[in-house]
Amino acid sequence: MCETGLGMSMTDTIRRKLSAAFAPSELTVADDSARHEGHAGHRHGGETHFSVRIVSPAFEGLSRMERQRRVYAALADEMKSRIHALALTTLAPGEE
Repeated sequence: MCETGLGMSMTDTIRRKLSAAFAPSELTVADDSARHEGHAGHRHGGETHFSVRIVSPAFEGLSRMERQRRVYAALADEMKSRIHALALTTLAPGEE
């Protein structure tokens, strides 16, 4: 069993955790690690650099910074150990 639980990829772990925390109407998680090969934080095998687009009613009335803080909090364990970089687009419905 890997540290993300049940042998899941980091992409799947991110999807699972963000879905549970925010019940998004849209969630896209892309592993951008290959584009960062040779840069800081890159590890062989990837799964270090991600782009996330999430649309959730949970973000209504929150500033962009607060939305991002909440996403980082939901992924706190992964940010400490496995994720080097996370590019976020956090939207409330209707902001698309």
